[in-house]
Amino acid sequence: MISQQRKEALMEKNTLHPVTVTDLEEVLGLERASFQHPWNSEHILNEIYSPLSFPLLARLKGGFCAGYICPMLVLDEGHILNVAVHPSCRGRGVGRILLEAALKQFRTKGASVVYLEVRPTNTAAISLYSRCSFVTTGRRKAYYENGEDAILMKYEIHVQKEEPHAV
Repeated sequence: MISQQRKEALMEKNTLHPVTVTDLEEVLGLERASFQHPWNSEHILNEIYSPLSFPLLARLKGGFCAGYICPMLVLDEGHILNVAVHPSCRGRGVGRILLEAALKQFRTKGASVVYLEVRPTNTAAISLYSRCSFVTTGRRKAYYENGEDAILMKYEIHVQKEEPHAV
């Protein structure tokens, strides 16, 4: 995980907040800047209004939209549906801050495991997920619209249990 000192320095420049309808155009801009086949406004609005999803937005100190993540919780299973970081902000810890914030919320909401899919060609994302303790569990053949496979990754949430009290 990212060191506390580095996280505090990054967060002095960044703020996280839930994505709202007023952020829609900026999120669409992140999508277009990040993906060959970006989500459309209907897809993003569905996640904003879904009781299962809790998308988060990272803003730089000046208000610039640096990235967003779209986590979803179904029962005790978390799913990372999408992560996008603006090209000018990549490699600066924004993705990691977003991912760690989502994992913290999953833990708070009672998730036991988190899943995601990632393109094998997205080596930066795979590296980030691995550094954050995600492990590869499999592969979905021809998952993406261009026929590219998806690497399946999983993160186990370990909840510390209280020690039983002696009687």
